[in-house]
Amino acid sequence: MAQFRLQGSKVLAVDLSGDAVKAKNGAMVAYEGEMAFKKMTGGGDGLRGMVTRRLTGEQMEVMEVKGHGTCYFADRASEVNLVTLSGDTLYVEASNLLCTDASLRTGTSFTGLRGASQGTGLFTTTVEGTGQAAIMSAGTAIVLRVTPAMPLQVDPGAYIAHTGKLKQHFQSGVNFRTVIGEGSGEAFQIRFEGDGLVYVQPSERNTIGGDV
Repeated sequence: MAQFRLQGSKVLAVDLSGDAVKAKNGAMVAYEGEMAFKKMTGGGDGLRGMVTRRLTGEQMEVMEVKGHGTCYFADRASEVNLVTLSGDTLYVEASNLLCTDASLRTGTSFTGLRGASQGTGLFTTTVEGTGQAAIMSAGTAIVLRVTPAMPLQVDPGAYIAHTGKLKQHFQSGVNFRTVIGEGSGEAFQIRFEGDGLVYVQPSERNTIGGDV
C-alpha cells in the first residue's frame, strides 16, 4: 500500500512500490523514480461515477499515479491533512480532496441544507474503505471530537470534512460574526451529534447560510 507522509505542512509525499493513488488532477509538483499518470473519469469511478457527478454537480477531476518512487502533491499552498480510514467513510468537499489510496472508493452523498449553507451544492464527496487520504484546508486545520455527550456546532464556512457516525442538523443561531457586530440578519450553524471527528479550518469560505 502507498505510504503517505507530509513534507512540511503544504506538500504531500507519497512513496509508491508498484501501487497506485488517485490524486487531484494537476496536483503533482515533483516526483522521483518511474511514474505513470493517467486521467480518470467520474472522480475515479468510471462512466457511472461521471454520470452521477454530473447529475449531482459534485465535480472532481482525478488522475491515477502509479509506479516506483516518491511523488509530491500540492495545490495552491493549501495546508495538507492526513486521514486514516479503517473501513469507515470520509465526507469531504471535492475541492478539498487532494489524494487517496487507489483502493479507496469514492462516491457522492446528499448533504441537504448543509451543502446549501456552504454554497457548495446539495451533494458532497465520500471516500470509503481502508487506507489513507489527504485533504486540504485554508490554514492549519483542527480535528474536533464529537461524542454523544458533547455535540459540536460549526460555522458552515469553516467546515472541511468529517468521519464517524454523525448526524447533522442545520440550525439558526448566533455565529462569531454576529457576536462581533459584522453579521446582518439570521446566522446559521451545522450541529453534529453522535460519535466521530470533524475537521475545521481557520479561514472561512464565503457561504450562503452565514448571514441571510
